[in-house]
Amino acid sequence: MRALVDHPILFALVSFVALWTCAWLGTTLLRERIRAPNELKADFIVILSATLTLLGLIIGFTFSMATSRYDLRKANEASEANAIGTEYVRADLLPGEDGAHLKALLREYLQLRIQFYSAGRTQAAEIAARTEQLQDRLWSAVVPVANAQPKPVLTLVVSGMNDVLNTEAFTQAGWINRIPTSAWLLLALIALLCNMMVGYNQHTSAAARTRFLAVLPLVVSIAFFLISDIDSPRGGVVRVTPENLLLLSQSLK
Repeated sequence: MRALVDHPILFALVSFVALWTCAWLGTTLLRERIRAPNELKADFIVILSATLTLLGLIIGFTFSMATSRYDLRKANEASEANAIGTEYVRADLLPGEDGAHLKALLREYLQLRIQFYSAGRTQAAEIAARTEQLQDRLWSAVVPVANAQPKPVLTLVVSGMNDVLNTEAFTQAGWINRIPTSAWLLLALIALLCNMMVGYNQHTSAAARTRFLAVLPLVVSIAFFLISDIDSPRGGVVRVTPENLLLLSQSLK
């Protein structure tokens, strides 16, 4: 399921085929084999309406979960840019060569963070390894100086570096925190049952029925595409652009 969600277009196509197939099964197999008495048809309409309402509410709730995580990733990107920019200014508090060395490392780290947001899945592991190595070098650039000259002003540099490292960890956590697979499975199950019930309730001709049965699967699959696209940091069309990091990079140049 997670592999499908990571590819929103493929997920939408698979969803449409599966949902339409359930609607077709409902209008062909179930309707032919199970004939509901006339006195139960009104009750079935009530159940169908309630189920479709529930499906719409769950889709809306899932969309809200995806957008909140997207907003969190954007906020973490702004926090990263702010932390790196602040530490770059505080590097002037270090002695000449040490401050220049720290600034050079921060510029390299900034470019690596920009690459993180635009990298594909195959490059993500390499960038993560390079980031970890560079973080060790950044920390090593400030701690020995602060230990050699334990001045209160140098604690600002150490504190700023701690913020740089922490914001990167928050960003990683935000990219990992996604809609649970169990929620997707429950949403898909309700959508499949709804389409089967809609198909079972059809009374139109065969030609009109074929066209009508595609409406709900198409709408639901588009909703699935939008939710999975926002929820997938690397596989979707809607991505977090490192605007703040890019602006910082331009200002440092």
